[in-house]
Amino acid sequence: MKVTEAKEWLLAEAAKRGVDLEVLSTSDRNLRLETRGGEASDVHSSTRSGIGLRVVDGGRTGYASTEELSEDALAWALDEAIENASLTPANGAALPAGGPLGRVDLLGEGLSATMEEKLGSAAELEATLTADPRLQAMQFGRYMETEQRLEIGSSKGVDGGYRAGVAVLMAGIVMREGESVKQGYNLHAEGGYHQLEPGRTALETLDKVGRHLGARPLESGRRRAVFEPEVVGVLLQLLAFSLSGKALAEGKSKLEGKLGQRVASPLITIVDDPTLPGALGSRPFDSEGTASRRLTLVEEGVLRSFMHNSETARRTGQPNTGHASRTYASTLGVKPSNLLLLPGQGIDGADGVLITDLMGVHAGANPISGDVSVQAMGLESVGGETFPVDDFAISFNLFELLQRVSAVGTDLTWSYGFGSPIQAPSLCVEDLSFAGG
Repeated sequence: MKVTEAKEWLLAEAAKRGVDLEVLSTSDRNLRLETRGGEASDVHSSTRSGIGLRVVDGGRTGYASTEELSEDALAWALDEAIENASLTPANGAALPAGGPLGRVDLLGEGLSATMEEKLGSAAELEATLTADPRLQAMQFGRYMETEQRLEIGSSKGVDGGYRAGVAVLMAGIVMREGESVKQGYNLHAEGGYHQLEPGRTALETLDKVGRHLGARPLESGRRRAVFEPEVVGVLLQLLAFSLSGKALAEGKSKLEGKLGQRVASPLITIVDDPTLPGALGSRPFDSEGTASRRLTLVEEGVLRSFMHNSETARRTGQPNTGHASRTYASTLGVKPSNLLLLPGQGIDGADGVLITDLMGVHAGANPISGDVSVQAMGLESVGGETFPVDDFAISFNLFELLQRVSAVGTDLTWSYGFGSPIQAPSLCVEDLSFAGG
């Protein structure tokens, strides 16, 4: 069967069985191209798709999925979901009501270039990078793309689908200047192949890694700190955990009980906007079919909302904000779309340290407590002179740090390192402890 036929068949069977059913089909087509010496060295293509079922019966929820769309496979999946629901305790679960959502194409012809053109972009990226005499090793140069399709229907009237995609150029390099060696990576993502600029991405990569050549150890002490936009993106991803209705419902959010209270500097306003035109996290509705809308999470330092799906909204007694996230093979979760920290009035160039990289965040940051202790790299400014510094560590509590933000930059930058697109400017804190090597 086709996906739409399978969806209709499952909903009809669920009605006969007297259970509520949500049918979610997701499909991901991925392409990765790498070049060496201007020639293709790795070409990898894959597709993963299937149908996920969420049954609600008597306030109980059960999940099942199948990648095969035969009638026998669909019948097995429905039986499995119903049985799984019978094994869970009743907790008042219910599917959200909805209606027709239409079919939305956010990608269009965005990935329609030929394989030769895409390989050519990867080759141009490599050629520009290797032309720099400071390049010691080319770890990888890649073109990647993903096309995503989502189709949803439910016993409560939800019916719709959309298509989206992303094109990415990414490089990892090692650079040397004298005895100084530094390595790093950079990526640039767009909603279509023709928006990519291989030469520009290469130059940005060289600048990002090359500016740290000749770095000197940073002496221990307290200094003014400016967090570069990509570093702020990492911090926002940590904060997103506590802004999640799932963490709130599970008693893991540090922000529990603080709606309407000040949780950050008045300079901080954070929104999530799935309706932002052209942004990579935009979508017409979430994974339950709840229509997308712009949501203010923190307004001038005051906590205004958490991100919720229908389940976390029910468990916490708060509104459903349309942030349900799941694939056909997963259970219901919560995820931001386009997480935005709004720009401020700018940051002056006073003495201090510009923090450009955090290392080991996965091990050195606790999203529940907000405690962060990591190695870092940066650029120190003293008396009008700026030079690279490394071999230092910084430790702080994220929630306390946000309270002490003294300035917000205008240099909005997108980052994509943790799965959800984040746009943020630089942030300044007047006093931070640095532990030198």
